[in-house]
Amino acid sequence: MTARTDRPTPETDQPHDLVGIGIGPFNLSLAALTHGLPTPITATFYDQRPAFHWHPGLLIDGASLQVPFLADLVTLADPTSPWTLLNYLRTRDRLFPFYFAERFHIQRAEYDAYCRWVSQQLPSLHFNHQVDAIRWNPQHAHFEVDYTQLDPHGEAEALGRAHTRNIALGIGTEPHIPEPLKPLTDTGTVPVIHSADYLHHRQQLLEAQHITVIGSGQSGAEIFLDLLRARPTGHEKLHWLARTPAFAPMEYSKLGLEHFTPDYTRYFHALPEAVRDQLVPHQWQLHKGIDHDTITAIHDELYRRTLHGGWPDATLTPGVTVRTAGRLANTRIELHLEHTQQGTRTRLTTDAVVLATGYRERPLDPILDSLGTHLRRDTAGRPRIDHHHRLDLDPTITGNIYVQNAERHTHGVGAPDLGLAAWRSATILNHLTGTTPYPLPQRTAFTTFGLTQNTGIPAQNPVLVPLIRGN
Repeated sequence: MTARTDRPTPETDQPHDLVGIGIGPFNLSLAALTHGLPTPITATFYDQRPAFHWHPGLLIDGASLQVPFLADLVTLADPTSPWTLLNYLRTRDRLFPFYFAERFHIQRAEYDAYCRWVSQQLPSLHFNHQVDAIRWNPQHAHFEVDYTQLDPHGEAEALGRAHTRNIALGIGTEPHIPEPLKPLTDTGTVPVIHSADYLHHRQQLLEAQHITVIGSGQSGAEIFLDLLRARPTGHEKLHWLARTPAFAPMEYSKLGLEHFTPDYTRYFHALPEAVRDQLVPHQWQLHKGIDHDTITAIHDELYRRTLHGGWPDATLTPGVTVRTAGRLANTRIELHLEHTQQGTRTRLTTDAVVLATGYRERPLDPILDSLGTHLRRDTAGRPRIDHHHRLDLDPTITGNIYVQNAERHTHGVGAPDLGLAAWRSATILNHLTGTTPYPLPQRTAFTTFGLTQNTGIPAQNPVLVPLIRGN
């Protein structure tokens, strides 16, 4: 019951049923569930990196996932899969230690190790393959995917082309630096590090006399805590800035978490575009807040440093925006700050900056350049994405392009959430195969999100079209 993986197919060969571009957790989930299909399909996945790694710069000791361990690659779609986290633990003789540890939230490093274990065993994954272009071949009614095979040093080694009826884009996100902070990226000898690269530069940061962390999300909190623990008491010289009005906990109530269910995703997708755009910024605490345990650990550490009198030399200031930023004689950084509520302004001089300013979806346009005229967009110029997670293409293209974590504007705050990875992968495979190899629940939340059930999906007896045959 394994997915067949073929060499790059020449023009005369049969095309793949599916080509995945990018191998992050979401396309890795799709590959794992593809591997378990009762009727195998031809599938192959490409990534330009030499191997799977999940946010290696943020695998801080003790940092944990913000989702339960059941949010692995497959369990919420197929708990009998060989690619569950529990099976990974069993193969490592760690199932009993995990049982007695009673941890519902595993450490990030363990999640990374689990995903690497899966990635090393799936034959459909091809690393060191950089996808260069996607085209639609109207004569043969399939997509052409051009790629460059890279050597171990990242240099071009060979060119190839794959043919496929369907594509799954999982190109992920990239570090985001707000416009006022972009001058900091040219600071020369002064360390300015995005949180994505924190561990790679940790020692350099610790050698700085004064460090500023910008960003109030989970990454900013974990980095501030790690730096705080590593600095001597009374000489911490740390400043933590945030735009949000408070260092706020993530919404983690049971009913609040139902915003990360398929029920809410369907509800959100059915809303008018303007309503969706208004909702997302106001839901920041659902995905940009700080884990309660991390907030507690920060406060505990700060309190511990007051036990013998005095206060730690650490300043935590929410409600602040950085208006501009620049260098001072190539040795220090000056931040021009404004407090939103007070309406006051000041300057902060520092020796190093960590930009915990989050991530943004990688733009799809570069890789879809040749399909530009066939891609339908909303009023803001963003790709339209249907409830099957497909790009809305004009009828002349009979193949499908599915997207993973590029649809927050159409599917809501759950798009980047690991807890919906298996469900979305199963949704894609059910639609692609025209069958239901992964039966999905009709209802997943106690909350009814709306007075009418306008989800756009028939509640019973859905008609599935076998799209792998080009229909």
